Amino acid sequence: MVQWLMTGLVLGLLACAAPARAEPVRLKLAYLFSDRTSLFIDLIKPFVDAVNREARGQLAIDVYASGALGKAPAQQIRLVLDGTADIAFVVPGSTERFIDNAVIELPGLFQGLREASVVFARLMAANALRGYEQFHVVGAFATEPETIHMRSPVRFLDDLRGKRIRSSSPIEAAALSKLGMVPRIMPASESADAISSGLVDGAAVAPALLREFGIGRVTAYHYLLRTSAGPLALLMNRAKFDSLPPGAQAVIRRHSGEWAATRFADGYEKLNSQAIEQLRKDPRRSVVTPTTAEFDRAQVAFTSVVDDWAAGDGHRAALLRKAQAEIRRFRSERVVQ
Repeated sequence: MVQWLMTGLVLGLLACAAPARAEPVRLKLAYLFSDRTSLFIDLIKPFVDAVNREARGQLAIDVYASGALGKAPAQQIRLVLDGTADIAFVVPGSTERFIDNAVIELPGLFQGLREASVVFARLMAANALRGYEQFHVVGAFATEPETIHMRSPVRFLDDLRGKRIRSSSPIEAAALSKLGMVPRIMPASESADAISSGLVDGAAVAPALLREFGIGRVTAYHYLLRTSAGPLALLMNRAKFDSLPPGAQAVIRRHSGEWAATRFADGYEKLNSQAIEQLRKDPRRSVVTPTTAEFDRAQVAFTSVVDDWAAGDGHRAALLRKAQAEIRRFRSERVVQ
């Protein structure tokens, strides 16, 4: 009996002496929209699932969707900086903080969202873009170059002259202005209401976002002139990242940068192609591709915007050269593949 008691006491003491299993570090990720949106499925979910799977036991990311931590687009950066969230999906155009992002918005520069996203990620990895010093950039992404979607008929480029068009950035607005349109800069999420109320006549937006933000419900005429890509980003508080154990940092790094950009492109390229195909199949809609002459005319306007942006500013000119070099590199890699 005494021996059993002694054995139990020893085992109890050993159990107390054993180190407690450490709980994983939990990170809060703020996402502005619903977790049913394609942006969540193709941009947020691949990163969260991959990190949570690989870092099981040492790190866990919890997603707060539908603006649970803050609903204003411009608020998302503040959530990360003040520690309300550790990571947030950010629309960089909602703030003037990231002034060099304009190089991703230059009209006519990119052939598609994969090219724009990979180049954006590579410029970020090279620390070529100002404004990101307080962040670990998990992902730098870009939408498909935006096309124009109207509530009133449009068959030719000149039909858009004088029309009020939602635009995503000052750079895109400058391009639309040179083609005779009257741009109104606003978030994509406000576009459907603005079209319904008559504040604008249509919107420049990536095809995949027509359904996402209800713009497809209020437009029936689609003019497929590709203008500017729209930058998006997934940002983490740099101090929080630096405070993580080295192993956890390594997991996040492995699923940042080009890894994240490539997975976003894998899903979103298909989504844009499907969106255009659905528009073409719908008899209630008109889908117009610019003629060669209209395309050439637009390119003259776009080149003028690019030249104006880079002129007289050594930093901008150098950044444009870096972007163009990365574009050539990307295209050469695609040819080899």
